Amino acid sequence: METSYPRIYLHKGKEISLQRQHPWIFSGAIAQKDNLQDGDLVEVYSHKKEYLATGYYAGGSIAVRVVSFKQTFIDSRFWEEKIRKAYNYRIKLGLLNENTNAFRLFFGEGDDVPGLIIDYYDGHVVIQAHSWGVYREINHIAGALKQVLGNSLKCIYNKSAESLSKHHGQEVQNGFLFGEGGELTVKEHGYQFYVDFVKGQKTGFFIDQRENRQLLANYSKGKYVLNTFCYTGGFSVYAGKSGAAVLHSVDSSQPAIELCNKNLALNGITNQESFAVDTFDFLKDKKNVYDLILLDPPAFAKSRDSKHKAVIGYKNLNALAIKNIKSDGILFTFSCSGVVDKYLFYNTITAAAIEARRNIRILHYLSQPADHPVSPFFPEGEYLKGMVLWVE
Repeated sequence: METSYPRIYLHKGKEISLQRQHPWIFSGAIAQKDNLQDGDLVEVYSHKKEYLATGYYAGGSIAVRVVSFKQTFIDSRFWEEKIRKAYNYRIKLGLLNENTNAFRLFFGEGDDVPGLIIDYYDGHVVIQAHSWGVYREINHIAGALKQVLGNSLKCIYNKSAESLSKHHGQEVQNGFLFGEGGELTVKEHGYQFYVDFVKGQKTGFFIDQRENRQLLANYSKGKYVLNTFCYTGGFSVYAGKSGAAVLHSVDSSQPAIELCNKNLALNGITNQESFAVDTFDFLKDKKNVYDLILLDPPAFAKSRDSKHKAVIGYKNLNALAIKNIKSDGILFTFSCSGVVDKYLFYNTITAAAIEARRNIRILHYLSQPADHPVSPFFPEGEYLKGMVLWVE
């Protein structure tokens, strides 16, 4: 197949990762390239001039993000095939049913297109492009969504201004590509949640904790439960509906607390209190108050340079919770920092228990659900890691 895409040639031996279908090419692997602009489609070749992959060029350390390991044209047909494959996968998993109508429709490298995130909220679709190359295709992507979802599609909202780099984020504006909407309610395991994909964080709701929230429900009946970094109150709703004796929700953001309270009221939960306060400050004087504590902080590290500082933060937070939780208490603890892998996170929790001088047992290892698929060719995609601990 002949295409007109510019070519990149790699140094000898740098083709190995691509032969293993890892979708990133680092700048140091490139031996020769044309005069390229950020977002350009390129074809990648070995030092022997053998075709390897097609992807989007960027000027940073990750120079190419691969979207195909087969020589092809990246056109409207390409995008429709990608979106349809991803959507059918979710449907076959049973993620769209009478009790649940919110899920991640497309998850970057897990669905073979780095930099593309699409969330589905009862027919309302939110796109976030994390690379300029993907953003330049947003009209093709929107067209593919219309073809795949048909009459069930209510709107498409582009929310890429926050997810693109600072330079490119200033060049774009969020807005509707199709239809209109705003705040709506969705169902998850039969519970109801307000979602504001225009004004809310990320795409409006943290879908990735769906199965972990269900697990927490199994441990909540009759317990004194504390949900920290609660945001929209997802875990709080599950705990409250499952019969928590006392339910406290904490977040430093007053708007987050207000939304949490709205979701609790929407589900008929009244035996609860919410606090707009820093979690570290809240926990300091709560010795032997809670049977179950949930720690789900935002990413403490967004780059490798901040990894050490993040590890210290996770250790201090977990040590405080482990120290103060009741004897035979249960701790749900998470990290969504991609640069903190699961082994480092587990070792950090062990260090926290040693510092708190409490014995712990691991009840569950937790990760992200199936609509956030992890490719074995890209293990870095397993960004969410968690543990459920029994604290003696």
